[in-house]
Amino acid sequence: MTMHVPVRLGPAELKLIDQLTAAGAVAEAERLSGAGLPTRRVEAYHYTDLKQLLRTVPELAAAATEASVPALRVAGAYQLMIANGVVQETGTAPAGVIVGKAAGGVLSTRDDVVTRLNMALTKECLTLDLDGSVDPVIQIDRRTEGAAGHSTSAAKIFVADDSSAVIVETYAGSEQAHLGNHATYLALGKNAKVTHITVNLAAAKATHFASNEYHLAEGAQLRTLIINAGAALSRTQLFPRYEGAGAHADITGLNLVSEGQHADITMDALHAVPHTSSKPLFKSIARGRSKAVVQGRLVVARDAQKTDAKLMSQGLMLSDEAEILCKPELEIYADDVVCGHGSTCGQLDEDSLFYLTSRGIAKADAETMLVRAFLAELVDPIEDEALNEALTAVIEGWLAGK
Repeated sequence: MTMHVPVRLGPAELKLIDQLTAAGAVAEAERLSGAGLPTRRVEAYHYTDLKQLLRTVPELAAAATEASVPALRVAGAYQLMIANGVVQETGTAPAGVIVGKAAGGVLSTRDDVVTRLNMALTKECLTLDLDGSVDPVIQIDRRTEGAAGHSTSAAKIFVADDSSAVIVETYAGSEQAHLGNHATYLALGKNAKVTHITVNLAAAKATHFASNEYHLAEGAQLRTLIINAGAALSRTQLFPRYEGAGAHADITGLNLVSEGQHADITMDALHAVPHTSSKPLFKSIARGRSKAVVQGRLVVARDAQKTDAKLMSQGLMLSDEAEILCKPELEIYADDVVCGHGSTCGQLDEDSLFYLTSRGIAKADAETMLVRAFLAELVDPIEDEALNEALTAVIEGWLAGK
């Protein structure tokens, strides 16, 4: 007879259970009471042990009626904002853009503690319907304002057949030790072309969770760039679903971590039908006593013949105390595919460094040049000039130690 040993709950779990119960999410509260937050024994959280890392949870953030200026300035972008989970009023939308609101969250099918908490606690979501060649860039700024608080937010975006758009989401807020849990559902119609960028600029004491689910129809083309540069603890989850022949995605991400930071990008991708392709590329740069995590899982369904998927993770450690952990996975049930994965991690190349310094370039400048070269293939494909400049400024600020 197997005895059930009750899970020992910590302060963070007890606070979350109280918040879930107060929100009427009794089933989720009971589930968390029984299982607790995931530990390293849960494979998907092996390198990001939430039970150890998430020690406290602040009170639910009070509703915000106004918010400060966006953390990232993209010249000419159409601005939208969600502050403390409340969708803010907006100006006139550009042609091809319909802005709305809906009750509740957006990722109801995901069996994951972070997304379940978001679903249970999110009261309203931003909705976007995009049709045609949408211009300008759409920027969604998600913020946790005021005193330290726990806020959740969600966005549901539909891009019509043969349409195109560039969407950038930024996450920031006050300098308090807040917790933000955000979700995005993005569906691309047939032959739609979308660039989706998320930038975590949360405060140094903050905890940041984001979950992005992508659905690609026939011929859809998606490019993503995930940048984790803020928060003490951050985890971004990516769930691409290739559901139509000819669908392709360049899923890219970047962890930039300094002293005391822990950043995690975890992808769980499904190639569900034949003739789809993907090229996930993740990079991490770590300095000081910090940790960067990249987990990438590619699942190829039995019927998904002719899938072409190549996953790569690359890490660059700028100090002896830095830690970069990579775990690529392939789960293939089809027999006519071209799939592979790779992972590299190391320090700056000494030969390249010597070559530059021997030509009169200061060592610090030479190191910065090599880091820029390491990151170039992530930012260079962003065609919008103003957006490219804004993202480059984020990276340059990190390199300068700001």
